[in-house]
Amino acid sequence: MERKLSTIFASDVVGFSKMMGKNEEKTLQILGERREVIDNVITKHNGNCFRRCR
Repeated sequence: MERKLSTIFASDVVGFSKMMGKNEEKTLQILGERREVIDNVITKHNGNCFRRCR
């Protein structure tokens, strides 16, 4: 029987509301960049992302 490892990953942004209040566009850009890094790690390890909060 083949077994697979599952992981639940959650993240939080400290000061998100404050960042959005100061510069929404820049905050969303930074979040997108961080998401790319995370997505690359998931892909590198043959992982899948099933659900993503926006």
